[in-house]
Amino acid sequence: MDDFQIKSSADQLADHLKQQIARGNFQNHMPGAPSMASVLGVDHRLVISAFEILEQEGLLVSEGVGKRRRILLSDKQKTPLMRFQIFTYEECDRQLFYLVDLQHKLMNAGHICAFSSVTLTGLGMDLIKLKRYVEKNDVDAWITFASSKQALDWFAAQKTPAYALAGRMGKTNIPGCRPNKVPALRVAVRRLINLGHRRIVMMVREERRKPTPGLSERAFIQELESNGIKTGSYNLPDWEDNVDDFHRCLNSLFKHTPPTALILDEMQHFSAAQLHLAQMGINAPRDISIMCMDPNPAFNWCKPTVAHIDWDAAPIVRKVMRWADRVALGQYDNKQDFTPAKFIEGETIGPVRKS
Repeated sequence: MDDFQIKSSADQLADHLKQQIARGNFQNHMPGAPSMASVLGVDHRLVISAFEILEQEGLLVSEGVGKRRRILLSDKQKTPLMRFQIFTYEECDRQLFYLVDLQHKLMNAGHICAFSSVTLTGLGMDLIKLKRYVEKNDVDAWITFASSKQALDWFAAQKTPAYALAGRMGKTNIPGCRPNKVPALRVAVRRLINLGHRRIVMMVREERRKPTPGLSERAFIQELESNGIKTGSYNLPDWEDNVDDFHRCLNSLFKHTPPTALILDEMQHFSAAQLHLAQMGINAPRDISIMCMDPNPAFNWCKPTVAHIDWDAAPIVRKVMRWADRVALGQYDNKQDFTPAKFIEGETIGPVRKS
């Protein structure tokens, strides 16, 4: 969130005009400020301010009083224009700060980039519906976020280039990048075991468990077993990917043999579980240890501090941008990259509470 800034009306209009120039809607010269103001329905002084911003950026050149400003494209801005679409797993993904940052960087590079109007969960994980949606969208390249193995296999088989940002991309012939959470997760599980925890449960989405557990899920089970803890469906419980069944699963877990430690996959699951447990009179770290598998800027405001797995999104965004530049030049590869992650021991974990 370090790059977050509130933009003025002139800055927003300048961004809009920059996109229009990138799309080829204006060529050689910009319309005059009065006519542009009339078309956009804004004050002409706002248009002049936006023009001045683009002049400072070197995109427009003034040719004198009363003359239209000349459009000056750099070699980088002359890179073939691409239309990207970011296809997300669910709606709340569109608010993730690094996806928003990626969208802005692609647009600032002269590309068109938008989030998909539907999500994988909104399509019911149905590949036939996914195919119909993709076919009716005029897109040059896709960026998928947190997609299932089946969806990534399908994207990989299409002629239109696609990039996997996180998701189950292992053994799939598709370029991509994701954080390597496995080492950090192993450290977290060992720490919980050292604090006396034996009943440790990980709650992750259905597609992370089926048809077989993913890398992180397998590492979790292996770490438990290597420390002499017998594992089963209790440690990686089954629940359907919806709100009601998530809470049903939580109720079921705490009915007979409640876990002493709970690992949640995503921020929304962590927050929902924390509130659910609080309503049951169960609080962290007094009654239970709880941690999240993802970072989130909201954690900076939390007391007690949240135990979680942290990773830097900036390198991932840069890798996607490099892929986008290559695709724009007609260069394709299927390289998959990983970025390191680390376990942050927050105050939501602690020793097992004595009976």
